[in-house]
Amino acid sequence: MSALTSVRPDVKAPTRVKPARTRLLALPEARWAAASTAAFLLALPLQLLDASAWLWGPLYAAAYVTGGWEPALEGLRALREKTLDVDLLMIVAALGAASIGQVMDGALLIVIFATSGAVEALATARTEDSVRGLLDLAPPTATRLHPDSGTEETVAVDQLAIGDIVLVRPGERVGADGRVLDGASDVDQATITGEPLPVSKAAGDEVFAGTQNGTGALRVRVERDPSDTVIARVVALVEEASRTKAPTQLFVERIENRYALGMVAATVLVFVVPLAFGADLTGALLRAMTFMIVASPCAVVLATMPPLLSAIANAGRHGVLIKSAVVMERLGQTDRIAYDKTGTLTEGTPHLTKVIPENPFLEDELLALAAAAEVRSEHPIARAIVAAARDLPREEAYDFRSAPGCGVTATVGGREVEVGSPERLGERAATAPDTDGTAVVVRVDGERAGWLLLTDRLRPGAPAAVAALNRLTTAPPALLTGDNHRAAHAVAEKTGIPSDGVHAALLPHEKADAVRDLGGQVLFIGDGVNDAPALAAAHTGVAMGRGGSDLALETADAVLVADDLTAVPKAVALSRRARRLVVQNLCLAGAFITALVIWDLAGHLPLPLGVAGHEGSTILVGLNGLRLLRESAWRE
Repeated sequence: MSALTSVRPDVKAPTRVKPARTRLLALPEARWAAASTAAFLLALPLQLLDASAWLWGPLYAAAYVTGGWEPALEGLRALREKTLDVDLLMIVAALGAASIGQVMDGALLIVIFATSGAVEALATARTEDSVRGLLDLAPPTATRLHPDSGTEETVAVDQLAIGDIVLVRPGERVGADGRVLDGASDVDQATITGEPLPVSKAAGDEVFAGTQNGTGALRVRVERDPSDTVIARVVALVEEASRTKAPTQLFVERIENRYALGMVAATVLVFVVPLAFGADLTGALLRAMTFMIVASPCAVVLATMPPLLSAIANAGRHGVLIKSAVVMERLGQTDRIAYDKTGTLTEGTPHLTKVIPENPFLEDELLALAAAAEVRSEHPIARAIVAAARDLPREEAYDFRSAPGCGVTATVGGREVEVGSPERLGERAATAPDTDGTAVVVRVDGERAGWLLLTDRLRPGAPAAVAALNRLTTAPPALLTGDNHRAAHAVAEKTGIPSDGVHAALLPHEKADAVRDLGGQVLFIGDGVNDAPALAAAHTGVAMGRGGSDLALETADAVLVADDLTAVPKAVALSRRARRLVVQNLCLAGAFITALVIWDLAGHLPLPLGVAGHEGSTILVGLNGLRLLRESAWRE
């Protein structure tokens, strides 16, 4: 008995265990931020209720220490490398605020910075979790066949070598990239190519590690080393792109070193120069302290964060999860959009779009016969046919048989009904109706009875979203898909994407290369495992939230929680408004700092007035940034 006839038809797909996800409090950054926030929240009401300073003072001190020691250490390390960063400036500013009695303001700065660091650490850890979990797509073992005797042995997939023959039973995952020697089956390779339907595989066809075999058995010759499979390269590409993607910084962070050096040098001069000309120590120290307070970057930092955080909150209310302030700033820089097809512009599942009966059959009769034959099949096409006929009366089917890669056969009302691939059921390709989807032939008692046409439908808002994003960008959009050229061009035509922007039949690494080749600040929208390298390589990656794979959701910079594509252009426009507000706030903060510094240097700025001016400018720019919380900001 051959290996292909000794398969176990009852074998089911192995249950896939989801990768362990890093818990928030498992990260030290999160624990320190939580401790700092808790101490602050306990101290604040005590201070506002005029409780004794002995009660709230130690709590504020705990907030300073728990939230500030790590950024202070990082700042000192940077100082040792002869650079100054905003973390150290914030610590100095917080301590300066505390030294003049503004303990609460300094503690708030510490809490904000600690929380931001914890969120960034969590995002990094979750991405690493998903990359590791991607390796679970490939099975740990494979059934290797001895080349001479045909006997089976179970081996770890990393022990497979090029030229080995492996048996892939029904329901199993393919263990290695290779080519089918014999057998026939439908293989779900959406994780690799993003195709919405399983693909028929027979002798001579290529299969990929990690894809899901259907109801047939396949004998496959290994053609790639396990370390070089497509799924392994996806992992490597995501990791490499995440490491090499230029670390974008907020505008204020890009000038922090120069500002810090200038402020420190100026503070020293403000203290030393008057002493050199005979000023008293106390007066010089007070003037220098006032200068440090009014020149500190608190207002500059708050000029940047409130608009971006308000925009993030507003977008979140409308189903767009932006993962950081850096991403919100970067979103507005987009000048070109690239789209995945299946599951992004389309719904990702087949739907019956047309029934074409041939005499003497009518549409409802043909559909009812096909649905009765398909009712026991688990194939996505079968489910679409049965769903389309749910309101039609149909007879019971008997003698159900399924031929992998061909279709199904059953006896319905005393007649033999065949539903399946026209090529595999003996129909000439020229007789099939013209369609950009899938044509299924229905035969009754050996004669063709008609055709069923199925396609992956567009998402309702896809054309409007593409048109809106076209108005916001300067370069034409692109469509990057693993599906075939005909299906890709059909979707592009319906959504307004130019034909020269269509790139079809792409493997995951080819999608990432295509994103890089587009040039400019590319925003890529995708949903699957095969989209993860492109999401990582893009300037900004956006994942579909409902149907998106774990890896896509963690790799992306933003997530569409409700899969609403029309929210993307609104998020881009909101980001650009936030960037404009950041510039306004920086100008406002700069004007306040300049005026107060000149007053302190050219005249005599009282310390309380300097603090009031500094805090007033901070509050003003903060309130200006909060304007983006309004509902009208999203609509506009």
